[in-house]
Amino acid sequence: MSTRLLFRRTTASDLDRVIAVTVDEPVGWIPADRYLDELKEGMYRPEWTWIAEDGGRIVARALWWGQASSAHPVALDCLHVDPTVADRTAVAAELLTAGLRAFTAQGAAKLPLYNVTLPNGWREDRAVVDALTWRQDAALTAGLTDRVERLRLEWTPDAGLPASSGRLTFTEGTDDEFLDVFRRIAVGSLDGETRRNVATMGAEAAAREEVDFYLGCPGERSWWRLARTPDGRVAGLALPSATPYNRNVGYLGVVPELRGQGYVDDILAEITRVQVAAGAELITATTDTDNAPMAAAFARAGYRTAQTRMIYSVPEAADA
Repeated sequence: MSTRLLFRRTTASDLDRVIAVTVDEPVGWIPADRYLDELKEGMYRPEWTWIAEDGGRIVARALWWGQASSAHPVALDCLHVDPTVADRTAVAAELLTAGLRAFTAQGAAKLPLYNVTLPNGWREDRAVVDALTWRQDAALTAGLTDRVERLRLEWTPDAGLPASSGRLTFTEGTDDEFLDVFRRIAVGSLDGETRRNVATMGAEAAAREEVDFYLGCPGERSWWRLARTPDGRVAGLALPSATPYNRNVGYLGVVPELRGQGYVDDILAEITRVQVAAGAELITATTDTDNAPMAAAFARAGYRTAQTRMIYSVPEAADA
């Protein structure tokens, strides 16, 4: 790579130039007004924003994001390299590598993933494929070699509340009870992240990580429900939750011995009802494209695919 290029984190004095960068490719990106709003909230930060400079001109920019309370960034939201750069992949890979090394040196136990938002039907759009290709190649070169394709789904009131069979009742529970159910439903899960977590850290630690994550989300803990059969057995769990932007489905699952009986529909219906009762007019959800049964359940409940996300991350075993 050219020795003229300087890869570094930004400072407050770089702000005007950072927000002047625009992306004209058909992939998700962060506009200036959102960056400024969330900079004030601490979700974007100068030290999480990295640039590549050529003679003082910004030729590449990476915007990492985290929760306001985060010590380290959670995800890379936007990666851009000026189209005049001869090898966009190489510059992007070096910029990502520089940022990830810095986060490691600062004590990040889990490196941030890279989330690329794409429109529906993106594989049939040459411009989208081209925009994704150099970004994907850069992510892989920088070590973000775990790749998952996820659907982002949305429910709005015009879809109507999904029907419930009435076969399950929903009760509150302690953190320990939810921990136990998380551990049970991890067995045989089709969710890619759950499978990876169980494989690398075991079911107990994976369940603890899920509980801790959702306890830290903006959603209300009082929304959480255990699903029970008429004889009182736990059938699964329903975790309505929220992000800083939207109410969401959070997490749902059915224990292995009761799968295949349609209980997922009842649990998803309960999550939707809880969110609507709490005032939600938009509920978002995500699921892996490989998890066909879950995608079908969302479709039956009136959730429609809004976009696709390609997610790249460091393999769990390599995070440390």
